[in-house]
Amino acid sequence: MKSEKRVEELVVLIRGAGEMASAVAHRLYQSHFKICMLEVSQPLAVRRKVSFCEAVYDGEKEVEGVRAKLTPNPEQIHSIWEDGKIPLLVDPDLKRTKHFLKPDVLIDGIMAKKNLGTQINDASLVVGLGPGFTAGKDVHLVIETNRGHALGKVIHHGAAEPDSGIPGDIGGYTAERVLKTMKKGIFHAHKDIGDKVNKGSVVAVIDDFPVIAEISGVMRGLLREGIEVKKGVKVGDIDPRGKRELCFAISDKGRAIAGGVLEAILYKFNQ
Repeated sequence: MKSEKRVEELVVLIRGAGEMASAVAHRLYQSHFKICMLEVSQPLAVRRKVSFCEAVYDGEKEVEGVRAKLTPNPEQIHSIWEDGKIPLLVDPDLKRTKHFLKPDVLIDGIMAKKNLGTQINDASLVVGLGPGFTAGKDVHLVIETNRGHALGKVIHHGAAEPDSGIPGDIGGYTAERVLKTMKKGIFHAHKDIGDKVNKGSVVAVIDDFPVIAEISGVMRGLLREGIEVKKGVKVGDIDPRGKRELCFAISDKGRAIAGGVLEAILYKFNQ
């Protein structure tokens, strides 16, 4: 059934404000939707230069010309929209903001590989990014997030491809380009995003335990300084292509997923 609202008047609530959720938010903002984002109190984004969740720490965050602003309560959402920014709230269970906004669209962009509480009756259209959701069961539509021929595909029935546990291939490298912790502790960076790194160099330490680069390239992503991390957490991402400018740009994967979300919304409301 066609919505009584014009498509551009639809309110879209996005769970998560990491890299992929931010790519979606950026695309929908540029398409003139009313966007609101929700995050946890201590986000662990690695691709921080293209993740709106950094607003949780800094108050505001700009990604490719679009700005998100942290707000402590839903009552300020409309004034932030009037300022041309995306409101972002720390509201991980979404209930407080959902009840205030009554969104037309809910997008689960947490990328947790499982459903953390999103329900199909949360909005007129509920979309899940990646594995952990089943179209027609806990969400209306699912967007494929695995790299490959189906990346960004809108799935109307069933689920996305299961998580392979292997990072996507960039420049011929997969797991080697991703840096993970070997112990629990406080993260201290020895490099910054955009810096060149050589194979074998120390990129960061967890307390006094080194995180060592397995390949050469540029630091595409790096965890925020001083964050407490658990063993096995992703703390960095090296791009072997060596192009510094790509560290500050939304990825091809993010743009493909965002395109799938835009298609899903238009499929539902532009009939």
